[in-house]
Amino acid sequence: MREAIKKSEVLIEALPYIKKFFEKVVVIKYGGSAVDEKGIEKSILEDIMFMNYAGMMPIIVHGGGPFISRMMKKAGIEPKFIQGRRFTDSQSIHIIDKALRVINRNIVKSLKDIGSEAFGLSGSENGLIRVKKMKGKSDLGFVGEVTSVDTTVVKRLIEDNIIPVIYPLGIGRDGNAYNVNADDVASEIAMALKAEKFVLLTNVRGIMKDKKDPSTLFHTLRAIEVDKLIKRKVIDAGMIPKAEACVNAIRGGVKKAHILDVSIPHALLLEMFTDKGIGTEIIK
Repeated sequence: MREAIKKSEVLIEALPYIKKFFEKVVVIKYGGSAVDEKGIEKSILEDIMFMNYAGMMPIIVHGGGPFISRMMKKAGIEPKFIQGRRFTDSQSIHIIDKALRVINRNIVKSLKDIGSEAFGLSGSENGLIRVKKMKGKSDLGFVGEVTSVDTTVVKRLIEDNIIPVIYPLGIGRDGNAYNVNADDVASEIAMALKAEKFVLLTNVRGIMKDKKDPSTLFHTLRAIEVDKLIKRKVIDAGMIPKAEACVNAIRGGVKKAHILDVSIPHALLLEMFTDKGIGTEIIK
């Protein structure tokens, strides 16, 4: 009986959030070592399905770095990174497309297997993600930065209660496909749709004052505070592009951004539908 009462209390706690987020768009970026050729953790997909059945409009943007690297090595190409970004030549871009397509197909299949409708998309199709070649101190090859987003197809899918699953390639003016940072793609899609929430699932608890001490987790940060933490090098290395993508989304009209640890079972539900949450939320 006690366990049943506890379950009912959880449902009552979730109710105002279900009401608040009904028919609201949530863009979820899932990447890093947590994504491989098999797709995504089942518990995360269950969370996304729950959100969908509760009336929310989830959109998944995924990467697949480790699997891409394995496929490149298999093809005799040694992966090369310059300032944290993958150098992409004309041969590599085809391998990246192929690897991401495999992951995308498996995520869509897994969602369908558990009872959700889903549809896979490449950012390079239907003019979804338009890019220009990224310029910097070093030539990264076919690596692009987002110039515009056409959400026509995505809107049509979410209005039909179908979960879009997007992988981060973009199309350039020259008609070529370009490799694009998945955090940036997810952030730009969230802005274009004026999403209620932008969620980055990663392999750390969130933004912490001391990376080795989870008790120093920042539960809530304002965008301006994130800027200061980057300057003070509290936020560094691989967390910088994630934090910047969140701030970018907030300043572009998204209500809230969240950084969550994907290894926590049902991390999405705990952050979305409970009073305390478990990661870092970033607000304007």
